[in-house]
Amino acid sequence: MGSIETERATVGWAARDPSGILSPYTYTLRNTGPEDVLIKVLCCGVCHTDIHQIKNDLGMSRYPMVPGHEVVGEVVDVGSEVTKFTVGDVVGVGVIVGCCRNCHPCKSDIEQYCNKKIWSYNDVYTDGKPTQGGFAQSMIVDQKFIVKVPEGMSSEQAAPLLCAGVTVYSPLSHFGLKQSGLRGGILGLGGVGHMGVKIAKAMGHHVTVISSSDKKRVEALEHLGADEYLVSSDTTKMQEAADSLDYIIDTVPVGHPLEPYLSLLKLDGKLILMGVINTPLQFVSPMVMLGRKMITGSFIGSMKETEEMLDFCREKGVTSMIEVVKMDYINKALERLENNDVRYRFVVDVAGSKLEE
Repeated sequence: MGSIETERATVGWAARDPSGILSPYTYTLRNTGPEDVLIKVLCCGVCHTDIHQIKNDLGMSRYPMVPGHEVVGEVVDVGSEVTKFTVGDVVGVGVIVGCCRNCHPCKSDIEQYCNKKIWSYNDVYTDGKPTQGGFAQSMIVDQKFIVKVPEGMSSEQAAPLLCAGVTVYSPLSHFGLKQSGLRGGILGLGGVGHMGVKIAKAMGHHVTVISSSDKKRVEALEHLGADEYLVSSDTTKMQEAADSLDYIIDTVPVGHPLEPYLSLLKLDGKLILMGVINTPLQFVSPMVMLGRKMITGSFIGSMKETEEMLDFCREKGVTSMIEVVKMDYINKALERLENNDVRYRFVVDVAGSKLEE
C-alpha cells in the first residue's frame, strides 16, 4: 500500500459530549493492513441513529465522536492484498467495518449479526484505535466492508441506501417478502420509512403508510406512490383495515403500542421492528397467538444484501428523497431531523465543505 502504511491525519466534525454539538476535530486514522482501503469521503447521509449516539441516548457513547455511517467516497489508495477495488472507484461504507469472521453469522455471510462486529464509529478497532465515521475527509476501511456504487448512481443518492435502503431490503429478502402482489404496511414515514415505500413499491407490493397524523398523506400518496394512508388514531379506518397486511415495517424510533398494528396483520403476518428504542414495548399474547403472527426485528443488512440492494435500486430506478447540505449546517440538520423536519434524508456534501476551523 506504500503511503497508506504510515499514520495520517484527517479532519472530521466530532461531538465532545452528550450535547451532541459537532465541531471540527483533527485526528489520526487507524493503523492499516494489506486488505485496507483509503477512501476520500465525498458525501455522507445523516441517520436518526447518529442522534442517539452523539447524545449518548443508549449510554455507550465515547467522545470525541465523529458520526456518519452512510458514507460514499472515492478510493485513493489500496493495500497490497486488496482485490475488489482500485484507485478511482466510487464506493460505499455502511454501519459496520469489522467482524470476527469465525462465528456462525460471519461464516453465513450475515456478518451484521456477529457479536464482535465493529461499528463504523463509536467503537474500537482491533488495533485499539477508536473508529470514526464519515463526517470526515477520509476513512480507512477493510475491503470486506466496502461496496461499489453502481455506475450511473449519484453519490448523494447512494448514501442513504447504505443504511436506510438495506435496512428495508434485508428483511423483505430474508422473510420471503420480495414477490409481487403482497400487501405491506410502512409504519412511520421518516428516512427508513420513505425508502420502505419506494422499495416495496418497486417489488410490486400494495403499500399502506401508517402514521400518527394526516400531515404526510399527500406526500405518501402523491410523491412516494403509496396506495393507501392510514391514521393510527382513526379507529374506524384501523378496524376496516384489520387482517389485511402481509407485513408491517415498523420504523418508529420511540416507544409505542404494538397492538393496534398487530391487528392489521393477516394470518402469519410479520411485524418487523426497525426503530432503535431503549424502553420496553408491550402487547397481549393473544394478539400474536390467534393469528400465528410474528414480531421480529432486523438489523441493517449483510454486505451481500447491500450489493444486491444497490443493483436492485439501480435497475428499478429507486431513488431517495434527499436534502443536500454542507458540513457547517450539520448541527441545524441534526436538530431538524430530531424534530422530523426533513423530507426525507439529509446528505452532507463532505467533499464540497470546509471542514477545518
